Amino acid sequence: MKDKIHPQYYQNAQVVCSCGNTFITGATQPVLRVEVCSACHPFFTGSQRIVDTEGRVERMKRRYGLK
Repeated sequence: MKDKIHPQYYQNAQVVCSCGNTFITGATQPVLRVEVCSACHPFFTGSQRIVDTEGRVERMKRRYGLK
């Protein structure tokens, strides 16, 4: 391997999620900011969450008669 081409590795990098959850992992940056983590992701929590800012889901439900 070539010398001096690899980034610095941080053993105690802190990961900060937008939900407020934090944990420590290894990474090439000292602080990582993420939007979704295992504490708030629907796959891991078992809950379904639809983020709809423009009313698209309600419009589709009205159009196709879904309840």
